[in-house]
Amino acid sequence: MNKVILMGRLTRDPETRYTQTNNTLVSSFSLAVNRRFVRQGEERQADFFNIVAWSKLGEFCSKYFKKGQQVGIIGRLQTRTWDDDQGVKHYITEVVAEEAYFADSKREGDTANMGNFENTFGNTMPGSMGSDFDVSSSDDLPF
Repeated sequence: MNKVILMGRLTRDPETRYTQTNNTLVSSFSLAVNRRFVRQGEERQADFFNIVAWSKLGEFCSKYFKKGQQVGIIGRLQTRTWDDDQGVKHYITEVVAEEAYFADSKREGDTANMGNFENTFGNTMPGSMGSDFDVSSSDDLPF
């Protein structure tokens, strides 16, 4: 299975272009994702991921995503290679976005924030979705 879920901030505005072969829109941007743990005495570290979004999703990203904004991305990891004009082989690993969401808190008067991450996933606790375990009575609990 190839599934990537990231939440971070855009390091730059998305760049949009069209493919030469079939004129398909592609939007690309970089996402800074904070690492979970901080070593004592050090600053928080971040990883930077290249994101690519195609067609309608790419159009959405280029229209609504801006530098510094926090977003959630769901997609797949992809590696590709190409040779430049001098014959040098280049490698790149990137996340191909399949879903994109706003993850910032909604600002007052902000109507463009319709794809809010919490509206999509809710604020449910981990493990609460799809559980048949009923804790309405504490009589049967072992603790």
